[in-house]
Amino acid sequence: HKASSMLAIIGGSGLTNLSTLAVAHREVVRTPYGDPSSALLFGEIAGREAVFLARHGHGHTVAPHRVNYRANLWALKEKGATAIVAVASVGGIRDCLPGDLVLPHQLIDYTSGRDQTFFEGGEGNVVHVDFTHPYADDLRERCLAAARAAGIPLRDGGVYGAVNGPRLETAAEIDRMDRDGATLVGMTGMPEASLARELGVPYASICVVVNHAAGRGSSASEISMEGISQVLESGMDRVRRLLDHIAPLLAPEAAP
Repeated sequence: HKASSMLAIIGGSGLTNLSTLAVAHREVVRTPYGDPSSALLFGEIAGREAVFLARHGHGHTVAPHRVNYRANLWALKEKGATAIVAVASVGGIRDCLPGDLVLPHQLIDYTSGRDQTFFEGGEGNVVHVDFTHPYADDLRERCLAAARAAGIPLRDGGVYGAVNGPRLETAAEIDRMDRDGATLVGMTGMPEASLARELGVPYASICVVVNHAAGRGSSASEISMEGISQVLESGMDRVRRLLDHIAPLLAPEAAP
């Protein structure tokens, strides 16, 4: 049985579990691309069917560059996800402060060496998906509407710069990204977004700004890990409240 409308949430750093999800069952899903980062947790948020996947594993043991993005996305699609909201912690390059929640509208991919497509050619066809607007407009609108309903500030728009990690960036790299137009920097936004597009599942990302990017603001000389964890905790509390409001907004398209 596949739900006609099911929200999938991919949790990032600081969101390895979702306390607001009433878990009905967990399932270990095998995929042609290997194993996902964690078992999928199925249940309900605010009375709507939802599934949760911990991007870094439930014990936060999978580094960003080792995440099996293809297995994660394939498993969610296979199990009936009709929309994906990905939560990520990011560094703020411009126009945002630690603690802000941002809903990016564009991205720049600086990653390399990641398995980034389901279409490898060979026995299948080579497929080029349109990626002009990497985040689904309709889903972004629902996230913004949910934020208004919840009374939670959510910045509309940002350019996510996706880097390999797991190291943080140099000040010069951040300067370069700023010149390129990136306003946020993170390690998990790609190929997650493009794989969702290949699978035809609407995808949006809620970013929690946990620190000034290298060389900026309070990170001018170095980035404080202790400072990050404090901001992360309060940011994820707001994300959980926001997700409670997003889930009911996904219902309108549920009619078959």
